[in-house]
Amino acid sequence: MQDKSKQEKENTGDKINEFIQRNRKAIFAISGLVVILFIGAVVYFAVNDSVSKKASFRLEELTVRYDELKAHTHEEDEEGEDGHNHDEEADSLIADLKVFAAKANGIYGSKAWSMTGEIYAERKEWALAEEAFISSARAGEKTYLGSLSYFNAAAAAEEQGKYETAIDLLQKSLSSKIEFPIAARAQFAVGRLNEKLGNTSEAITAYRTVMEKWSQLPAWQQLAQSRITALETK
Repeated sequence: MQDKSKQEKENTGDKINEFIQRNRKAIFAISGLVVILFIGAVVYFAVNDSVSKKASFRLEELTVRYDELKAHTHEEDEEGEDGHNHDEEADSLIADLKVFAAKANGIYGSKAWSMTGEIYAERKEWALAEEAFISSARAGEKTYLGSLSYFNAAAAAEEQGKYETAIDLLQKSLSSKIEFPIAARAQFAVGRLNEKLGNTSEAITAYRTVMEKWSQLPAWQQLAQSRITALETK
C-alpha cells in the first residue's frame, strides 16, 4: 500500500516536472513578468511619493508668498497707502501658480488655482477669478475644495451680474458627495439669486430646501422662513 502511494507521488512529481520542462519558457516568462510588475509597483509608489512630496513643498512655498502678499496688501489698505507696488509681485505669483497648477494633480492643483482666483478677486478681476475658481473646482472635484471653489466661482459670476451662471455654479457646489460646510449658505444663495431674476416659485423652493435639509442651523432657518413669508405675502 505504501509502495503504491509512493509510486503515485513519484508519478505526480514526474508529471509536474515534465510539464515544467515542456513549458519552462512560458513559466519563466510569467515569473519574470510577476517580478517586473512587482518592481514596477515599488518604483511607481516610490516615484509617486517623491513627486507628491515635491508638489507639497512647492505648494508650501507658493502659499507662503501668497500669505505675504495678502498681508502686505491688507496692511496698506488699512493705512490708506497705495498698493500698486505689489502688482508686479502678484503677477509673478499668478504666473508661478498657473505653471504649478498645470502640472499638479488633485488637491495640489486645486489649491494653486484657488489662490490664483483669490488674487484676481482681491483685484476685482471677476471674470478671471471665476475662470480660476472653476479650474480649481475641476482639479479638486474629489476633495473638499471642489465644492468650495464652485461656490467662489458663483460669487465671482454674481459680481459680474451673471445670476443664472451663478445659480448653475452653486448647484454644482451642492451636488458634491463630499461634505460641504457652507452648503446651507449656498442653497440660500440659490433662492436669493432667483429672487433677483424674478423667479419667485424657484426662490421659494430653494428656501424651503434650506428649511428641510438644515434644520440644525436656526440662523439659516429663520432667514429662509422670512424670505418665504415675504414672497408669499406679495
